[in-house]
Amino acid sequence: MIVLEFKAQGKTTQYKAIDEAIRTAQFVRNKCLRYWMDNRGIGQKELYRHNTALRAEYPFVKALNSHACQVAVEWAYSAIARFYDNCRKAIPGKKGYPRFKKNCRSVEYKVSGWSLSETRKQITFTDKKGIGKLKLKGTWDLNFYQLEQIKRARIVRRADGYYVQFLVKVDNKIDCQPSGKAIGLDVGIKEFYTDSNGYSEPNPKFYRTSEKRLKFRQRRVSRKKKGSTNRKKAINRLGRVHLKISRQREEHAKRIARCVTRSNDLIAYEDLRIKNLVKNHCLAKSINDAGWYQFRKWLEHFGVKFGKITIAVNPAYTSQECSCCGAIVKKSLSIRTHICECGFILDRDWNAALNILKTALSTAGHVGTWIVDPNASGDLASTLAGAILPEQAESMNEESPLL
Repeated sequence: MIVLEFKAQGKTTQYKAIDEAIRTAQFVRNKCLRYWMDNRGIGQKELYRHNTALRAEYPFVKALNSHACQVAVEWAYSAIARFYDNCRKAIPGKKGYPRFKKNCRSVEYKVSGWSLSETRKQITFTDKKGIGKLKLKGTWDLNFYQLEQIKRARIVRRADGYYVQFLVKVDNKIDCQPSGKAIGLDVGIKEFYTDSNGYSEPNPKFYRTSEKRLKFRQRRVSRKKKGSTNRKKAINRLGRVHLKISRQREEHAKRIARCVTRSNDLIAYEDLRIKNLVKNHCLAKSINDAGWYQFRKWLEHFGVKFGKITIAVNPAYTSQECSCCGAIVKKSLSIRTHICECGFILDRDWNAALNILKTALSTAGHVGTWIVDPNASGDLASTLAGAILPEQAESMNEESPLL
């Protein structure tokens, strides 16, 4: 599956109709969530029936396409299913209890409720919300795909306008010649990453460089009267600055991840828990600005696309352990050079990258062997063919009964 995005161009009345469709989808989702809270134990079928009752009761819900209402029900049920799944897994801390949405930004249609023009440059929404025909502005060519391949169409509202996204069902794998190289990556704040070859990618720090402009826009918002039109305009200008920063960070992570994946057959990186790391208020801003999650997400995406191996290893002691002799050399974050008693001196991040690669190579040969022999030991790779991000690395620490 791939997602193709286009900028939507229309009239002011059409934009108001899109906002009304988004509010309706939000209304259906919240109503289904409220119905589940009042009737614990119900499933997705009961939520679909409740959606039918809502369409019969409220004319503005019936005006929205029935498939778009079904998608809103699916959004509510996905939050419920995720909460139950977290409870079953006994995840420490909060389990993610479903909450009501206050400011939704998208409405999604399935195969009905919309149609493309012959040139594939316009899309017409045919429900009774009055959205009508929108021009599609973008570089993607929809004529390359059959209409049967387009499974869903989504309208997204952002600070700089409205966008239409198409979910296309295609085989997104590309055959690449093996490079015969393996690499370990240690992400950081000072440098974006340091690999096992000693190369360091500089950290662009998009948020830090734009912080002055953000403060200026935030002051403009705080000076405006609450509820006024000028305040809404100031909020929109502030949102545009945040949107630009997020796009810069995402594009940078995508570009770097593609280059690393194309150049190596095996990529090893740390299995970091960003949610726990940002609890340190001294480093939270810098960690979020680095975009480690986006980088890992695109590494695993391109790993599947190009048929490369990506392995997430346990980050414990990767910075403290000596990559030469294996001794533990404790050091604080301020110490940037690894100095071991064996005489091995190396940059701290370079040493960590070597340890990450060594750990990945020691486990990659045993991937999946426990399925054949339950007594075999090894680690599962974090990304298998067709795997998604939640399928993290697992450990099988067992001893053979013969030893």
